[in-house]
Amino acid sequence: MDIDSRAAKLRDRLGGTLVAAAATPMTAAGEVDLDLAGDYLAGLVADGADGLAVLAHTGRGPFLAPEVRAGLITRAVATGVPVIVGVGGSPGTGDTSGPARLSGTAGLSGAGSPSGTARPSGTAGLSDVAGPSDAAGPSGTAGHAGGAVDRMVAEARVAAGLGADAVMVFPTDDPWAAHDAIWRSTGLPMIAFDLYVKPYPPGVLRRLVRHPGVAGLKTALLSDAMGCQEAIAVTRAAGRLPITGEDRMFGPSLLWGAEAALVGIAAAAVEVTAEVMTAFAGSDLRAFERASARLDRLAAATFTEPMEGYVQRMLWLAAAEGRIPDSHAHDPYGPDLAEDRALLAAFATGPARIS
Repeated sequence: MDIDSRAAKLRDRLGGTLVAAAATPMTAAGEVDLDLAGDYLAGLVADGADGLAVLAHTGRGPFLAPEVRAGLITRAVATGVPVIVGVGGSPGTGDTSGPARLSGTAGLSGAGSPSGTARPSGTAGLSDVAGPSDAAGPSGTAGHAGGAVDRMVAEARVAAGLGADAVMVFPTDDPWAAHDAIWRSTGLPMIAFDLYVKPYPPGVLRRLVRHPGVAGLKTALLSDAMGCQEAIAVTRAAGRLPITGEDRMFGPSLLWGAEAALVGIAAAAVEVTAEVMTAFAGSDLRAFERASARLDRLAAATFTEPMEGYVQRMLWLAAAEGRIPDSHAHDPYGPDLAEDRALLAAFATGPARIS
């Protein structure tokens, strides 16, 4: 299918850019201070991020309550860069702590959600900030079984209503149904998401990237080089934007044809990733080699087993850089890490931002 003009506009806007997959600063109890989070997001942009992805895998989006999600979207949009919002996904079945709640500043600029304890599997409190249906097609999700697609659509409507530029759709059992329902309800361009915990078969990817509302595909296959290469080739053949999410194959994925980046490794030490993008766009091969080697060292220290611990490591690094206070450098939804967080301080970049 031909790409819709709205998706094509986003594709062209994101080409060559670095989108930081932001973490969500939290306390050990899972509390989120939205003003603190807003300062953190603004700092990522100031240090080289061309766009922000909030509520994605790095941001623990599937765990967060509706009013927290709305507040984070609002603060991201306020930075003035393109904002991509993660929708869908499922919290880990072993988690019993409940979704993250607000602490401190609770104002959501009109989000209007009533409490901080609503679970992300529901849609209560979302209609207050949902934008109207777009003329791209009929609203609603009639004909799609189960509540997962309904929740994705509700989250996408909130994102559209708050001014997001796109949504990134978490992997799902029926990706075409999910993407199509979101598109028909919101008309908001979509980034498809090929994630290592649930990678799509090649045939599914080939169809998905040809959806008119899909602007690009993010690959985050971790160590599957051949899968990444195939996904990039399929995306380019469809005229969509191949986006690398390959923190451990970053430089190679650019050489394989990725044309933009959306990575969790830019949740801190943004300059390290930005330097690779700048060098790749230039003509100095040695500069690209040096920048890539520096990023690889950072990735080896943060994206390692247990792999889900990378979120906690990036939060520790953000705290070492002064982007967030230690009190909010916690990932209550990841594994416990028996590691010396001080080792990450060597990778800190940029001036301190907090006292």
